[in-house]
Parts: sequence; structure tokens; C-alpha cells
Amino acid sequence: MKQKKLVWALRLALICGCSLSPCIQAKEIDLPRMDIVGSEENARSKIPGTVDVINQKQLELLQPLSIQDALKTIPGINIRGDEGGLGSIPNIGIRGLNPSRSQKVLLLEDGAPIHPSLFISSASYYSPPVDRMSGIEVLKGASGLQYGPSNIGGVINYLTKTPEEGFKLSGKAGNYGYQFAQIEAGGKSESNGAIAGINIIKSESDGYQGNGFRMYDILFKGGVAIDQNQWLSLKYTHYDNNINTSYVGLRPNQYDARFSGNPAPNDYFVTQRNAVDLNHSWELGTGTKMNTLLYWSRLDRDYWRQAISGRTADKTSFTLCNGSNDCMFGRNREFQMLGVDSRVTHAYEAMGIGNEFEFGLRLHTETQSNQLVASQSLAKSGRVSSHEENKANSVALFAQNRFLLSKDFAVTPGLRIESYNQSRNNVLTEISGSAKNLETVPQIGASWQLIPELQLYSSVYKGFAPAQLATAISEKGVDQQLDPERSTNFEFGLRGVNNGFSYDAAIFSMNFSNQIVNQSLAAGITKANGGKSLHQGMELSLAYALQSGWGLNGNLTYIPVAKFVGNSSMGKDGNRIPYTSELVSNLGVSYQKNGLNTLVSLNYLSSQFADSANTALPNSIGTLGEIPAITTVNWSANYAINKSLKVFGVVNNLLNKRYISSRSPDGIFAGAPINFQAGMSYQFF
Repeated sequence: MKQKKLVWALRLALICGCSLSPCIQAKEIDLPRMDIVGSEENARSKIPGTVDVINQKQLELLQPLSIQDALKTIPGINIRGDEGGLGSIPNIGIRGLNPSRSQKVLLLEDGAPIHPSLFISSASYYSPPVDRMSGIEVLKGASGLQYGPSNIGGVINYLTKTPEEGFKLSGKAGNYGYQFAQIEAGGKSESNGAIAGINIIKSESDGYQGNGFRMYDILFKGGVAIDQNQWLSLKYTHYDNNINTSYVGLRPNQYDARFSGNPAPNDYFVTQRNAVDLNHSWELGTGTKMNTLLYWSRLDRDYWRQAISGRTADKTSFTLCNGSNDCMFGRNREFQMLGVDSRVTHAYEAMGIGNEFEFGLRLHTETQSNQLVASQSLAKSGRVSSHEENKANSVALFAQNRFLLSKDFAVTPGLRIESYNQSRNNVLTEISGSAKNLETVPQIGASWQLIPELQLYSSVYKGFAPAQLATAISEKGVDQQLDPERSTNFEFGLRGVNNGFSYDAAIFSMNFSNQIVNQSLAAGITKANGGKSLHQGMELSLAYALQSGWGLNGNLTYIPVAKFVGNSSMGKDGNRIPYTSELVSNLGVSYQKNGLNTLVSLNYLSSQFADSANTALPNSIGTLGEIPAITTVNWSANYAINKSLKVFGVVNNLLNKRYISSRSPDGIFAGAPINFQAGMSYQFF
């Protein structure tokens, strides 16, 4: 009865949408949003660059604990080991770029940026639950320049589920105290085609390293057809996560002894995020469409860490909290972001050929309140020892035209212009400063449908990422006159489908003329001028549907060159970029029949260096040394008992391999041992 009341309440709210405009004939609508690939049949073939899409069916088959687990199946993506919270803090890199806090990749949700900020501090502290996603889009190559900044390696767009009519309950449980519950409810108006729904998630775990978490997530999403040619959608999300994790990892003897406790039990990473997206879609005429996204978000991140007094091979020692000295420090930050992104696409004929033109304008502003709070006790409060109020604004223009020189061959030149201002203000000392930059980013791409089963594509483009505020402007308010991070990028690939066999292969090169090293309390970096680096490699993905429901899929990323060029503050000439494996591969065998879907997958990651000096031998405290190759096996399955009831489960690290996933920021982070989750869902229609 309660479920029916909730569904009818949603329906009543939707019917009230007729009061905003005259009721129109009901029809099925897709809620407008900013997709970066799109769902059209030929969407992928129009993009002159590498494209990867994980759909909802694949997510259900993978049963990932986090978005990062799903992204591991995409060629070209490298994930640094989890700091805690089962993927709540994302460390994602693309094509050999350092994955630390996902600073080298642009992360979007339904087209809206989900980094806390883009120009002040792009380090990512938030990853939405994968369980409320219907898919993931990944762009690498010139096409990513439509979205920016920090898109040199690529752009990843998380697609949230469209509400479905009815009521659905899902639950999971696993070892290490893992518990998960989800409620999905939706309704649809029969008069104006409007839909709305809510998705509520609660998840918690004790953590395999004593680094437990408790997370809540709420998503409301709805939309209405204003008239026959216009649609409006609204999305609100609330996220709250408290993770008992730290920068501090295990020391060598703790790792060797399989220590399972938390190496920093008093440290907490606390995040809360609220966001609103408003999307408007307008079909202005035949072949002309306008999409506008208004986005706002606020993220509060409090990171409380006990001061370290010493490190040995056996343990980390912490400053005692006895009330006589500062022992706990809260690096507490509040970010707010507001922007509007409007895009017009227009198909037309000119000079005897077909054309597809796209123009975009984005206005963006963001603020940061950055405080360091010192405490003489374990209480998460104390005196403010430093306080900054920072701000950044940007205006970006983008235009491209796809020239259809024949029905099989297209050339797409484009240009992005980004103007941005940054200002830094120390509240306690009243010292302030600012910096201004203007960047022009050109691109050109081409695609050639050689035969129905084979398409060639290629692109050349200029990559750019702004220097973050703490490096662009000194503590004394002086503009450091830093150039943005720049690179010249090239890729060439081929893709196709033939009788159940699909493939995509690409070679790429990213030549950095200037990399910026962002200041970090964790890494102790004080110099910002990074110097040159070169990334070259190839990607390959294959899939084949066999007889009787069997399927094979695999991919690999081979990056023989990921090195510093010339001696610089980043590293010596020829040294390899940290956390860049030479070879990453995935192999999966799946079986689908009579409602059963199951997958066995193998993931391989070759050895990596933990620092730019390429230190091979481990040091005494575990922060340096080569990270050996990693091979893990996962098994997942789901079974639809009937139209309403599904059961599912996954076993990760099936062979219970013991491995080091990271030595950063401070010590050894062990990979997750064998862990399992199992659950069920029931759909009320």
C-alpha cells in the first residue's frame, strides 16, 4: 500500500506540470541531458576519436562495487589503488597520465562537471555510486575538446538512470560488514508525458583494512515536455560519506605480517555534496537543436588527520593528543560551482555537401573556502590556523563543423577558446593576488567508412589544462606567470563490427611541452614548472559472440613510452611516469541463457614505479619502490527468476592474491583481498 501511495504521489506531481504550460499529447520522452556520445545508432561513427561506452546491461553483468571497478574494463584507463571507501575517492588516469585524484581527466555526470572545481583545485574527492548509473561514456581524442578544461587524456561522463514507472527494492550484503540498500520509485503522467523518480541508497562497510565507511545518496530526477518541441528536466543529488581513511598506508613489516587493522585509526575523510542540474532541450527546426544545461554544486570536504611523529618499518607513530599541543589537523574545504553550458547543433547543405555544425558557450564561476583547523584533542574542532577564500571565473567558446565530403568520408575541424581568471585571498593576512589566462585549443579529425565492416579515424589536437590556483598564485599573492599545461596529441584508429565480432584499435601520442606539477601537502612538491614528457602507445579491444550464449571480450593497453623528456623538477630525462604500467589487459568469458548472465574476468597490470625517480628497491617506510605486476580474477553473475525478481552476486579477487596497489600518498596500500557481495532486487509494477 505504501508503495502504491508513493507512485501515485509522483504521478500527481507530474500531472501538475500541466499548470506550467498547456497540456500536450502524451508521448514517451527521454529526459534531456548532455551526453558526450549519444544513443543514436550512428553516434559512435561520427566521432573521429576513440569511443567506449559501458551500458546498463554490462554494468549489471560486471556487478562493480564502484565506478572505478567498471572503468578498469576500458582500454587506456589506469586506476591507482583504492585509498578507502571502496572507490569513493577516485584516482583515474588515461593513457599513462598520473591518476592521482583524477586531476588529468575531466569527470562529468550527465554532462555537468563533478570535480569540486575546475580552475582552483581539480583534485577529485567524490565518486557517485555506480548503482544509480545507466551507463558510462568515455571519449579520448580531439572530440573531448568540446568539454573542458583538463581534458588532455579524455573525458568520462557518468549517465544517471532515467526514472521508471513503479517501485523497486534492492539489497546486497557481503564480507567485511558490507551492506547495501536501494529504493527506486518512479511515476509518469498520462496527460503530458512527464516522468519523475527518486533513487535512495544507503551503503556501509567495516573495510578490509579497518577503513570503514557509511554513505548515503539521494537522487531526484524528473522532466516534462513543455510543448511539441521543447523538453525540460531537473535533477537534484545529495551525497554524504564518512570514511575512516587516511593518507597513511601500511609500513613494510605491517604489510608482510598481513596486518588488517587501520594504520591511522583516528583519521577521517568526510564529504557532503549537493548538486542541481536543469536541462532544456529545444528542437528549433529541421536539423537544428539547442541544449542548455544550468548546473550548481556545493561540496564540503573535511579531512581530519592526526599529526605524524615518526615512521619506521614497523609502524607509523602519531603525536599524542594530551591537550598540551596540536595533534589533529582538519584540512577543511568548501567548494561551490555554478555554470551554464549551451550548445546548438545544425545540419545543413552547402557547397554541394552535407554539414553538421556545433557551437557552444559556457559561463562558469567557482569558489573555495580553504581552512586548516588545529586541535589539541581528537575532537574534530579547534582553532583556524590558516584560511583562504579563493575564486575563479571562465568563459569558453567552442565551434566545430563536420564536412561530409562523401557519404563515407568526413573531416571535422574545431576550435575551443577558454578565458579564465583566478584570485587568491588569505583572510588572516589579507594578502591577495590574481592571474588571467586565455587559451586557444584547435583540433582536426577525420573518419572514413572504408567498407561497412571497417571505419578508419584520426585526429590531431592541442591539449590544455590550467595551472591550479595554489601554483598559479603564490602565498604572497604574486602571479607566477605560469603557462597552462599544454600538449600536442595525435591518434589513429580503426573499428568495426562483422557477424558478432567487434573491434577497435588505436595508436596515440601525447607530447607535452609543459606539464604543471600542482602543489600538494601529500607529495611535498614545491616547484610548479614541470617540463616536457612524452606518452606513446596503443589500445585494442575485441569482442566476439559465440554460439549458445557464450561470449569473449578482451582489451589491452600497451604504453612502451611514458617518460620525462629533459631533466626537470618532475624527473630525469627518460624516467618513466609514476603509476603508468607498460601493459594493462582484461579478458572476459561470459555466458547468457534463460535469464542467467555470468562473467569470469581476468585483469592484469604490469609493474609500476611509485615515484618519478623510478626507485626500484623498497625503502624502509614503504613509500618508494617498484610495485610488482598484479593479476586478479573476478566472477559475477545475475539471474532473473521472473519479470520482477532478480538475484545477483560477485566475487572479487577470486584467487585471494596479496598485492600492493599503491605506495602513495604515504605508505603501502594493499589491494583488496577476496571479497564477495550477493543480493536481490524486486520490481513492483
